[in-house]
Amino acid sequence: MKQLGPYGIAFLFGFFLYALVEILFRGYTHWTMALTGGLVLLVLYRMKATLRASRWTLALLGTAFITAMEFTVGVWVNLILGWGVWDYSNLQWNILGQVCLPFSLIWFVMCIPAQWVCGGIAKQYQSAQIKSP
Repeated sequence: MKQLGPYGIAFLFGFFLYALVEILFRGYTHWTMALTGGLVLLVLYRMKATLRASRWTLALLGTAFITAMEFTVGVWVNLILGWGVWDYSNLQWNILGQVCLPFSLIWFVMCIPAQWVCGGIAKQYQSAQIKSP
């Protein structure tokens, strides 16, 4: 795992964890969501590693990034390609059916444990670096 580095590990954790969460709550996922989950956790890892901000500020920034990614991916896969991966049109406060306030609030809550995951990845990578000859 050490050869992947912390960014590769963060991407893989996000890829698999998001897909798993979506399967547990929704019953299925889509490969584009797994890729998006990987990219999101990689960016959250980078934010935590570089920004001197409180847990709540990082959660707000993460929420903004996740919502922007969800909108971008949604417009591409749902509206342009017509794959119909998700549709929030029936939820209040949605934008083009791709993002909505209720899910942005969920992303905020999920950004808190994501920070712990990112911190754990950093600690494991640092301890592996120290142990290496």
